Amino acid sequence: MTITRLEPNHRRSRAVIHGDTIYLAGQIAADTAGDITHQTRGALANVEAMLAKAGSDKGKILSATIWLKDLKDFAAMNAVWDGWIDPANPPARSCGEVRLARPDLLVEIIVVAAR
Repeated sequence: MTITRLEPNHRRSRAVIHGDTIYLAGQIAADTAGDITHQTRGALANVEAMLAKAGSDKGKILSATIWLKDLKDFAAMNAVWDGWIDPANPPARSCGEVRLARPDLLVEIIVVAAR
């Protein structure tokens, strides 16, 4: 099977396609000046754009890992997630509190999807 890497650099690829499975790198909002609602929307927009670039969509997400800077943002993040996700095809999902790479980041979302 071939492996296709989307938007690679010296450290990582934004997505890797192996067979019919797509692995996305962690997605964050382009604009990290906003609150958790704003950043979650931005991260999900990037997830959606990368899935489209890889030939997939949010209805084919198999699993999602969501990292929050602070679990106090869990309900607000879920409000955005619940309005975005395909309710007929919810993925397996985990969520936890972690120290993210930069202090301005509130959420990072990683997904694995089918094509």
